[in-house]
Amino acid sequence: MSNAERVEKIAIIGSGPAGWSAAIYASRAALAPVVFEGALTAENQESGALPMGQLTTTLEIENYPGFPVGDLSGYLSSALDATRLWALPEGDLSSGVAKIISGSALVELMRRQAENFGARVVSEDVVEVDFSSRPFRLTDSNGDTTLASAVVVATGATTKWLGLDSESRFKNNGVSACAVCDGASPRFRDRAVVVVGGGDVAIEDAEYLSKFASKVYVVHRRDELRAAKILIERATRNPKIEFVWNSVVVEVLGDDASGVQGIVVADARAPESDVRRLDASGLFVAIGRRPNVGFLHGALALTEDGVIKRPIPFRSETSVPGVFTAGDVCDSRYRQAIVAASSGACAALDAERFLLENPLETSR
Repeated sequence: MSNAERVEKIAIIGSGPAGWSAAIYASRAALAPVVFEGALTAENQESGALPMGQLTTTLEIENYPGFPVGDLSGYLSSALDATRLWALPEGDLSSGVAKIISGSALVELMRRQAENFGARVVSEDVVEVDFSSRPFRLTDSNGDTTLASAVVVATGATTKWLGLDSESRFKNNGVSACAVCDGASPRFRDRAVVVVGGGDVAIEDAEYLSKFASKVYVVHRRDELRAAKILIERATRNPKIEFVWNSVVVEVLGDDASGVQGIVVADARAPESDVRRLDASGLFVAIGRRPNVGFLHGALALTEDGVIKRPIPFRSETSVPGVFTAGDVCDSRYRQAIVAASSGACAALDAERFLLENPLETSR
């Protein structure tokens, strides 16, 4: 290592709740973190791995503590830098309207808070890592190299969507990938909704949605589910849940003013011969998520679910000492913003302790 090369105390990869929470804690601990928030590129747009994470796809956040319904417009205008207001959904800055915090606004506030304490933000993706020795070496999408004594990987996960144009059109307007996040919204109360999928998550989502919706259609491309037996038994006993077997969603119907109004499904065995409409106010896609670990190229051990393996349960350590993880990239169970944020704080605290116990000069 050249004497001219600067070594960051800690680098954080990712810009969702886990990444910004780690940055806030690391900044307040005087670790001067550098945060790779990702690049705003067409490729990331297509893959769904844009900066600021999945939270930006949720229009209303009702279950994050500290944000009751109210007029947040003045607060957002004063708290956020004017150059970042473009990222907020239309209506967030309209005064006099009682509203719930949007996912975009919440994550922007986290970003601003991290910057207030001194976090440095790099708007590039990390495309390659070298964790073979410290300082760890990160190469970004601009070709620049960053050396860091500790790293937090908080790159989240990407929802697997159906790939329909109409699906994309109604995201945040009746199409969702998070039943727990959005299911209690007035949009879906006492109305029919559709869940797509046949695994544990899909059946758990259907059960949860049945608390609010008048009916829940579960559309599955096969004639049997992959979910756990106990979940299947519970769902089949639920009078609000109806299974639509051997079927695939081919179109989402609605308009921009009202959002989703119906779902068109077809026979998976003969898509053009048997088509029907399900009247519904929402579509919940539960066909899986991909942890964003491709850039690691095997540098960290993964679990069978494809998330980063944590050798000590509920801790942030990974298979490489000095590299920590937080959020959905290591969590295949909870996948909630508040859980991600708490794990980001844990990762920063663990990294701080590691740096105290393993100063760089004694680790090489």
